Amino acid sequence: MGFLDIQIWDVLDIILVGILIYQLYQLLRGSLAFTIFIGLLLVYLVSFVVSELNMNMLASILGKFLEAGIILLVIVFQQEIRRFLFYIGKGSGIGKQNFWQRLFKRERKSNQNNVQLKEELIRAINNMAASKTGCLLVFVDPSEKAFFTDTGVPIDGDISSKLVESIFSKTSPLHDGAVVITENRIVSAGCVLPVSENPDLPARVGMRHRAAAGASEQLDADVIIVSEETGKISHAKKGKLRVNITQNQLAEVANAVLGVEIEEVPAINVNASAGSKTKKETTSISDNSSNLDGNNKVS
Repeated sequence: MGFLDIQIWDVLDIILVGILIYQLYQLLRGSLAFTIFIGLLLVYLVSFVVSELNMNMLASILGKFLEAGIILLVIVFQQEIRRFLFYIGKGSGIGKQNFWQRLFKRERKSNQNNVQLKEELIRAINNMAASKTGCLLVFVDPSEKAFFTDTGVPIDGDISSKLVESIFSKTSPLHDGAVVITENRIVSAGCVLPVSENPDLPARVGMRHRAAAGASEQLDADVIIVSEETGKISHAKKGKLRVNITQNQLAEVANAVLGVEIEEVPAINVNASAGSKTKKETTSISDNSSNLDGNNKVS
């Protein structure tokens, strides 16, 4: 028996704890909850130090504060705990639509239909960008739509450029809210989104972009934004905001959220084709040379 009796389960335990800490950091990073968490850690360290120094009065005050630590954590981190448990349930795959489609062998919509929806979506976004019409498009899984749709007006319509543009028209009563899209259908419009508390967001971004970042922080959602002031198109994912994305980037986002499958074009071996062509030309030249020699012999 050595100095340290380490078994495979100990290594696995350390790895799982490291993964858990990293996931918690990713979940809280950039939010107000992360700053509060650091503050609670500092309070705990100060309480430990004053206890060791026998500062009884301060230690008693901090001790009472820490006694209610679990209840305080649940109250302060209610939103983050709910999101963490939601991700655990989502990671199992049971709540995903694809899981039930595979289980009951339901047929999914054809890729051609998704391509048409992509064209309609990009057309609407570009038209609103050209006219500087502000918009918020939130793409979520079916299991997540209830977080936003309860605050909006039910639509349940197909994605079309005319419908999207009419919703965000400045004369529409729903133009200030967000449109929630799931399973390639417009589920609700005029939805209220939570505003991001991330202090790292640029000061120049407005409430529409902050709401998009907040929605992508709380749920695994893709949000497309069109600025009402500049007409620039932006994309929010996992709390990160990309401002003024290109048309290629917009197409990539649309492919991802609508499930468009990109058909790979078979690669052409240029060198082989060129070699084959050269070989044919060489054979042709040789044949011509033979014919020419034969003609010279005849004459």
